[in-house]
Amino acid sequence: MERVPILKLGDVLIVSIQIDLQDQGVLALQEDLADAVVESGARGVIIDISAVEIVDSFIGRMLATIASISRVLDAETIVVGMRPAVAITLVELGLSLGGVRTALNLEKGVALLEDRDNARAVAVPR
Repeated sequence: MERVPILKLGDVLIVSIQIDLQDQGVLALQEDLADAVVESGARGVIIDISAVEIVDSFIGRMLATIASISRVLDAETIVVGMRPAVAITLVELGLSLGGVRTALNLEKGVALLEDRDNARAVAVPR
């Protein structure tokens, strides 16, 4: 079984899914990502799905589950690079990606996390 690499950039973890994930690969990714968030103290997780052409309900639920796990571990999840066909499929399947923010590309995903951090810094009284 091929593992999806998890890259660390500052306090953000980046996952770029470049292979067709089977059910076991998805479960391994969830586990690996949860471990990586804890070990690194990451504040954000960005999942790049630009190479994903087809999604099913299991993959859609996986994205929502990863977001929930990350949120419990105090990290925000952003999915980037979603193709229009993937978005249409998720909507047709009736899948709501609650807790998952989206951005068009990696650069915009990182900017979303920076905006969140800037908003937190302003909201914290000194």
